[in-house]
Amino acid sequence: MAAAREAGAVVADGGGAALCPSDGQIALLRQWDGIQSGLRRLSERVLDDVQRATGLAPSSFQVLWFLLTAPEQTAQMSQLSRTLGFTTAGTTKVADRLCEAGLMERRPHAADRRVTLACLTPAGRATATKASLTLADALQERVLSLLGPGGLEALAASVARVDPAVAGEAGCAAPGEGV
Repeated sequence: MAAAREAGAVVADGGGAALCPSDGQIALLRQWDGIQSGLRRLSERVLDDVQRATGLAPSSFQVLWFLLTAPEQTAQMSQLSRTLGFTTAGTTKVADRLCEAGLMERRPHAADRRVTLACLTPAGRATATKASLTLADALQERVLSLLGPGGLEALAASVARVDPAVAGEAGCAAPGEGV
């Protein structure tokens, strides 16, 4: 952090000195903005494709996809919150909508009455499958056709290397892992 500050220029701002980013830092920030903005827009577009085909809001699709790929298509409600990054209230709201639509049901855990399980219904499985196939088609058209299989694999590997959930809290590759 100190090295980053030292790289910046100090200019007067009328009320004292202010630190400005260096040219290298500005380039870094622009690259980051391009990455995060581009991925956000791409994600919005492919999830819009899913919503048009299935009527599922992106948050509902995230829950159904998670359950579709979970063992026995069941997960603890608290696990949904943690894995998807939803608040408890947000998870409850999405779960309520999915239960009302007949796509998911809540069940008590057999061994622990304090735990509530989220389970796909047959209709939920069918909807999640249709939504997943729609997403795969959208990714094929919008990503794979442009990057190619090798390009997508490289992008996924690069993102995984800096993802704190994958790479650890430091957000970088573990010692000894290649660059």
